[in-house]
Amino acid sequence: MNWLLDLSPDEWNAVRLSIKVATVAMLVSLPIGIAVALLLARGKFWGKTLLNGIVHLPLILPPVVTGYLLLLAFGRRGPAGVFFADYFGLVFSFRWTGAALACGVMGFPLMVRAIRLSIESVDRKLEAAAGTLGASPLWVFATVTLPLILPGMIAGAILSFAKAMGEFGATITFVSNIPNETQTLPSAIYTFTQVPGGDEGALRLTLISIVISMAALIASEVLARRVGRRMDIE
Repeated sequence: MNWLLDLSPDEWNAVRLSIKVATVAMLVSLPIGIAVALLLARGKFWGKTLLNGIVHLPLILPPVVTGYLLLLAFGRRGPAGVFFADYFGLVFSFRWTGAALACGVMGFPLMVRAIRLSIESVDRKLEAAAGTLGASPLWVFATVTLPLILPGMIAGAILSFAKAMGEFGATITFVSNIPNETQTLPSAIYTFTQVPGGDEGALRLTLISIVISMAALIASEVLARRVGRRMDIE
């Protein structure tokens, strides 16, 4: 057991960076994911099928392709990259912020799907009843819809987090594999597999990655069940 926790400073940095990147990717994606899921579940507009396809595209594209598209758009010379750098001082390429962006994009379809299914299962009569009492649509969503879809939101957020913890292809293509800056757990594992005698380090980080991801999934299930039971009682 000691060898599992006997990590070098670089390995600890990879663990901490992975958790940081996955957490930021999840938190930033969540409000956008709720809005997009609501559009797909309730919206009636031209291009809905196209939007659904774009949202789920990262699931079917090779991750390297997604990373390359992010590099073209959010790189130092990309239109979005130049915009964020000039107006917000935010640089994505070859920075941990870019790793968070790539992880957020890759986990976004899982988040949206979970939240969308939760929204579609909401009884519209409850929302209509609140509306007849004079509540505005925004207030109905905040006080009726949002609490009802909370289990789906939790599930979607944790799935996004777990996906971000394991993301490799898009991340390494977009932000490379820079120790202490963009080297997440998958990148560090890849580095170990490329050097002689790196098997032990690769196995150690692999086990840590599995433990963190499984803990996140179990926490998601437990939280969703608890929230569901509280809602049933209320």
